[in-house]
This record gives sequence, structure tokens and C-alpha cells, in this order.
Amino acid sequence: MSNQNLFVALRAAFPADLSRTAIETADGPPLRYTWADLEHGSARIANLLVSLDLPAASRIAVQTDKSVEALLLYLAVLRAGHVFLPLNTAYQAAEIGYFITNAEPAVVVCSPKNFAWVSRIAFSAGTAHVFTLGDDRSGSLLQRAAPHSDLHAPVQRNAEDLAAILYTSGTTGRSKGAMLSHGNLLSNARTLNRCWDWQADDVLIHALPIFHVHGLFVASHCALLGGSKILWFSKFDPKAAIARMAEATVMMGVPTLYVRMLAEPSLSRAATAHMRLCISGSAPLLVETFDAWTERTGMTLLERYGMSETVMLASNPCRASDGPRLRGTVGPALPGVQLRVVDDAGSPCPAGEIGHIQVKGPNVFAGYWRMPEKTAEEFSADGYFKTGDVGQLDANGYATIVGRSKDLIISGGYNVYPAEIEGFINDLPGVQESAVIGVPHADFGEAVVAVVVAKPGARLDGSAITAALKSQIANFKVPKQVHVVEQLPRNAMGKVQKNLLREQHAAQTGG
Repeated sequence: MSNQNLFVALRAAFPADLSRTAIETADGPPLRYTWADLEHGSARIANLLVSLDLPAASRIAVQTDKSVEALLLYLAVLRAGHVFLPLNTAYQAAEIGYFITNAEPAVVVCSPKNFAWVSRIAFSAGTAHVFTLGDDRSGSLLQRAAPHSDLHAPVQRNAEDLAAILYTSGTTGRSKGAMLSHGNLLSNARTLNRCWDWQADDVLIHALPIFHVHGLFVASHCALLGGSKILWFSKFDPKAAIARMAEATVMMGVPTLYVRMLAEPSLSRAATAHMRLCISGSAPLLVETFDAWTERTGMTLLERYGMSETVMLASNPCRASDGPRLRGTVGPALPGVQLRVVDDAGSPCPAGEIGHIQVKGPNVFAGYWRMPEKTAEEFSADGYFKTGDVGQLDANGYATIVGRSKDLIISGGYNVYPAEIEGFINDLPGVQESAVIGVPHADFGEAVVAVVVAKPGARLDGSAITAALKSQIANFKVPKQVHVVEQLPRNAMGKVQKNLLREQHAAQTGG
């Protein structure tokens, strides 16, 4: 029986000449890693894990700053047959305590600066081994791995065996650990490489964190499976990213990255002439950003749709022969993925009608770690995963996401979709962006509230925004209050944290 360990497939895609550059660091003193370095470095760390005599399929929890060595650690965990558990670098003690208690990792790897408090939590929870790994190649992990052999045979794994656990953000209730298998990750990576026309001579600008699906499973897997070079940014620098586009062909980013590059005078058609594909995801892309990017660069951003539980689900076409890239949509379902929109009763919605997005396919996770009841709740009787997103399909199968079902506002018995209201607000003069939320209200159940950010130099008046909206949309959709703020709270992937906005404004609107 063939070994279906994800690492085996990634390793098989390495070029024949292992002395070629696989990764080059793009900020700080440039460091060059060959394909042989990836092979031998991950083997040494894998052999260190083997030497610890861990139980089969142990969880390896990792909270470190972004580095190439952190990527080698991920590859090492795969090839050693264990389960990778990436943790957001912003998580603090209470959050880390929950994840370690819930996942019971055999090994924890943290930044050297956090060793004192992380190790205290880990050891008290029964974790046997805590290592450190810095973004400057420091730490006990590499020191301990150095004496080990640089040869390692990947552990036999089946497609359904667990490869990683990703904890969801936990905006409502406890964070849930989405269990992703070797087969989930490999099938999705292969599909994306085909759909996005990945070639060995592609060069990827990698400016995303690697504790998340986008940076770790989409960007890294695509490049590794393509045998393609990576320009590795430990932190995003818009000016530096634009400067390196002359050497690159592909970039993946969250909308915030594209907004920041648009603010740089150096962004131009000449600067992006060598690029063939710029992909946006992880958060909604404003139509204004989409259009501004096209105007400045001559390129059309490719929007796609994914989540922790499913990796990627849908994508606008890469090839013009497959159809247009439609702004405001995330494109059709990927090949092999079934995507449907259903009403509250579970019946399919007609084209253009808003409902709940559900998906099925080889990319969809098996369930939540140690939460069988929650897992059962999140799947339909016929095996579709309930994404929690609300959206619609057009007649050609292009999906548009309207929002999260938990963000749906029911005001006076009427359904209000925040994305619709945000679209109208964002079109008003002087508005840079907005977030619409529902807060408790004595009369309406929930009241619609808008939080708005002005463009630089613009002055906004909440009552004027309200008046403008009253002439465009039904009165029950018009915000009861409009708050003008300097910025919206976002998580590391650029998503607006509406749960924080709801907490901030709940007490101000009759709740």
C-alpha cells in the first residue's frame, strides 16, 4: 500500500536538482535555503521527535514567530506521523492554557521570550517536552535536532489519518479544533495547483502568517507541490513586497495587504509586470480595492473562499477561458467540491436567493477535536458541512458571501444582512470602510448599528449617513446609530472582529 503521508507527496514534487533555491528570505539579511536544506532540516527535526518516543499521532503544539525553521518543523511533524497544532502568536496565557488542556500535546514549541510562562502552563497540564524556536534560528529545538541524522523515512499514513488541528477563532463559545487529514490537505493542494496553473518556474511572495490555513496550507503547499521558489517575508512590508514583484509571479494576501500596497506610490503596471496572479482571501475584499488594484496594475485580483474546516472551497477562475473573475464574488466551487445554498428548512434556494452555504468534498474536515455533539450539529443529514456563512449562487454557480449566520441581524422580525448595508455605506463619499452589527434592543429585539471609518482627510457625520441611507434602503435596514471611529478591530488575518464591536456598542443602543 502506498504511503499517503502528505509529506511524501510534497517531497515527490521537489525538483531533481536539490541544490536549487527553495526559499529566500526577503526581509533582513537574505538567507537562502535549498531544496536539500528542506529535506535534511526537516529530517533532523523529525528524528528528534522520533527520539522522544512519543505516542503515535501525538499533537505537537507550536506558537512561534514566522520563520523558515518553523515551516521545517511543520514538515517534520508530518513526516514523523504526528499532528501539527499551529497557534496564533497573539494568544495569551488563558488562551494557550485552554488549547494545551484541550489538545493535550506531547510537545510544545514556543518563542524563547515566552518560554517561562508557556512551559509553566504546558508542564502543569502534563506536556512532557517544551522546546523553543526563535525567528533568528535560535532556541533549543534546533540545538537538540542538530546532532540527529539528516535522513528520515516518512511514517506510513493513510489519507484519513489526522495531519493537523486548527482551532477556530472562538468568537462565540469555546474555540473548536478542526481536524484536518492528510487527504484533506493533499486533495485541496492538488486542486489549487491545477486551478491556479501552478508552474515550477513560479515564484511566490509569501507574506502571510503560518499559523493559519491561508499561509500554511494554501500558500506553502502550493509552492512546495509546484516545486516553486518562495520569497519569504517574516512580516509584511508593502514597499518591499512591491520591490520584489519583479522577481515573483504569484502573491497571496488578505485584503489589508492589497490596501497597504495601493497606498504606495511605487505600485504601478511596471512594478507588477512580471506577476501573473494575485490572490485575495481570508476576509471580504471591498469592491473599491478590487477596482483600484485593476486600475493601478492592470491585473484583476482573484478572490477565493475557504475556512479552517474545509481549506479552500471556491475560487474565481485563473484562466480567462474558464470564465471572468467577478468582483464581489468568490467564484464557483472548486472541482470535486459540492457547494449549495439552502433555506432555513434545508431546501435548495433558487439562483440569486440568499440562504445558508453548505459544502461537501474531499477537502472537508472529519469533525471537531473531542466534540462529537458539536460535530454532529454542524453536518446535515446527507453529509454537507454547514459553513455558518450566508450567501447566494448566481445562475452560473458563482458564490457571493453576504455574511456569517451569527452576524445576521433580526430587527423587528425582519432579516438584515450586514454586508448589504455595508455596501451602501461604503459607496458614500468620504467612507473608507464600515462594519454593521446588531445589538440588543428592547423594542426591536436587535437594533442595526453601523461603525464607520472615514477616508484620510474626510469628515463624516453620522446623521448625514443615516439620512443618505434612508433614501436608498428600507427603513428597517437603516442603522439606528452610526459611530465614526479611527479604525475597526481586526484579527491577524484582517477579519473585522464584530464580536468586539457588539460588546463595545451593546450598552449604547437601548440594550
